[in-house]
Amino acid sequence: MSSADSTATAAAPGGLARAILVGVDFGGGKPFDASLDELALLAESAGDVAVARVVARRKAPDAALFVGSGKADEIKALVQGHQAEAVLFDQALSPAQQRNLEQHLGVAVADRTMLILEIFAERAQSHEGKLQVELARLQYLSTRLVRRWSHLERQRGGIGTRGGPGEAQIELDRRMIGERIKGVKKQLERVKRQRSTQRRARERNQTFRISLVGYTNAGKSTLFNALVNARSYAADQLFATLDTTTRQLYLADARPVGRAVSLSDTVGFIRDLPHRLIEAFEATLQEANDADLLLHVVDCANPLLDEQMAEVARVLAEIGASEIAQVLVFNKLDRLEPDQRPRELRDVLELDGGVRVPRVFVSAATGEGLDGLRQVLAEAVTRATDLIPDDCAPDGASSVHERETPTVDDGEEESNNQTRRTGTHQNSA
Repeated sequence: MSSADSTATAAAPGGLARAILVGVDFGGGKPFDASLDELALLAESAGDVAVARVVARRKAPDAALFVGSGKADEIKALVQGHQAEAVLFDQALSPAQQRNLEQHLGVAVADRTMLILEIFAERAQSHEGKLQVELARLQYLSTRLVRRWSHLERQRGGIGTRGGPGEAQIELDRRMIGERIKGVKKQLERVKRQRSTQRRARERNQTFRISLVGYTNAGKSTLFNALVNARSYAADQLFATLDTTTRQLYLADARPVGRAVSLSDTVGFIRDLPHRLIEAFEATLQEANDADLLLHVVDCANPLLDEQMAEVARVLAEIGASEIAQVLVFNKLDRLEPDQRPRELRDVLELDGGVRVPRVFVSAATGEGLDGLRQVLAEAVTRATDLIPDDCAPDGASSVHERETPTVDDGEEESNNQTRRTGTHQNSA
């Protein structure tokens, strides 16, 4: 049995595809966005607009239609009533479920994975980014050939045709996709070697490397631009930035003299980020994996910040970057209500497992708290420099051979509650 709620929204503006959003809550403690707001943002980023939202509750997905026949009929009625052109699911669908739903609903059906891939394909700018997106799309489509093209069931064979006698068209196309995947992987290997060469050059120069990581739309690119006076594209949308950008950041307070460090802005993470997409973006994510310090940027005004932080931690563990020292940067301080603001802009937060990390509250948009963040970074660089023997370090250079978590003064730590929620920092009457 399943239960559901459906909500109609405003009509679609001209030029945008009308879409029905569908989310299924399977319980069991699995993360679920009952509002479907994140799916709506994904749809908007892909050029669609939500005209209705459907939330269903089931114990397990239906093997044929994912939501079951009754709920599929309800969605079909909404499609017809709103003249929708697509139905977007917040969970991943199997190829058979996607095919069956399209036949039942009479419109295009896309799952969360396909939606993310479409956004990535549109936003990728660099050669590397485009290759990574193409690889992920090819891997996704290779399992869905039977859904995409009905002509693939025809047999091919005979003189002058490619493929063996009687080879099905679907087998031929699958083989062609397989060959293209191999070609893209070879090109990405070359890109990976180039990045490796660049990293070795930075290591020889003993450059301290800092990478920005975080949930998508947490404000990483805005913070990056504020710190290094760059002009990287930043917008209030999901996956505004896909390509890694690296700039030099000068920290005047780093001892014994001011030092320039390497600061990289990386792709944002998101809930249920497809594993294949993580694999495809290995070259880009390697920038975070090779960092000496990670700035984990968090939207402190988002009510789901705990879940978003957990998702970032999961992806960092998947790419082997969970042991790298971190500084938590709670961004968008300007969006907090006065009674939600922290007592201090710097404190220490204890994460799961007893790991204690520095936290800095900032507003990349207004500049509030950025001086404190620069001070934390300068302290981290100074400690790293102290780990290098004097006869091995160039003048003022910094490197990290032992990764340790930066700290803040005991007085600052004592004055703040070590909890995740910003609301616990409210002033008491």
